[in-house]
Amino acid sequence: MKLLCLSTAEPGCSLAIIDGDSLVCEEFWEARLTHSKRLVKMIEHMLEKRACMELFDIDAFVAARGPGSFTGLRIGISVVKGLAYAMEKPVMGVSSLDGIAFRFVHSSIPVCVMMDAKRNEVYCAVYQFDHGRLVSKTRERVVSPEDAIEMTNGATLFAGSGSKVFKDIIEHKADNPTLAHDFLDSISATALVQSLYLKENFLNEPENILTPSYLRQSDAQLQFAKK
Repeated sequence: MKLLCLSTAEPGCSLAIIDGDSLVCEEFWEARLTHSKRLVKMIEHMLEKRACMELFDIDAFVAARGPGSFTGLRIGISVVKGLAYAMEKPVMGVSSLDGIAFRFVHSSIPVCVMMDAKRNEVYCAVYQFDHGRLVSKTRERVVSPEDAIEMTNGATLFAGSGSKVFKDIIEHKADNPTLAHDFLDSISATALVQSLYLKENFLNEPENILTPSYLRQSDAQLQFAKK
C-alpha cells in the first residue's frame, strides 16, 4: 500500500511517501512561507520528480491531526482531505506527538514529548518503548513545563520544540534528563506511519479518523469567551 503522509502542525513541513514497509522518499522544509504557499507544490514535486508517481498511484493519505498550530493543522488536513475526496481514497490522522515520539522507538528510557504550545505551556505525552514496540503512552495534555516534568520518573529522554524552549527548567527540575538533538525535535511524516502501523487493520481503526485534535481552545475562542 502506497501512503502519502504529511505534517503541518508546526512551522516545519514533513512530507513522505511510503510503499508498504519501504520509504520511497521524504522531505522536510522549514521556511518563512506559510504552508498554504508551499504544500501543494511540495506534493507535486515529490510525486513527479522524486517518487516518479502520479497522484492516482497513492492508495491512502495520512496527516498529523494535532496538537499544534491551529492554522497549520487546518491547512494540512484540508489539503489531505481534499486529495482523498477527489481520488476516493482513505484518509487517516495520527497524533502530532506520535510523529516525534516514534523517532525514538529504540530508546531504552521513557520519552517525554513536549511541543511548544506558547503561553508558557506544552503539549505533551510520555511514551515507553521496548525494542521498537510501544509499551505505554500517557494521556495527551496541555500543561506547564513543570507539570510535564512531573509526569516523568527517573531517567527520561525529552524531545520536541518545547523541550528546547524550556530546556533550563528541564535541566533544573527533571531527574536525570537527556535532551534529543535539535534536528530530531520536529514531527516526522515517517514516524506518523510507524505509529499507524501499530494496528494491522489501521484503515478501519476509529482512532485514526482525521479530525483535528487541538487539546485547547484557540486564542480567538478564548477572547470571544471573555466577551
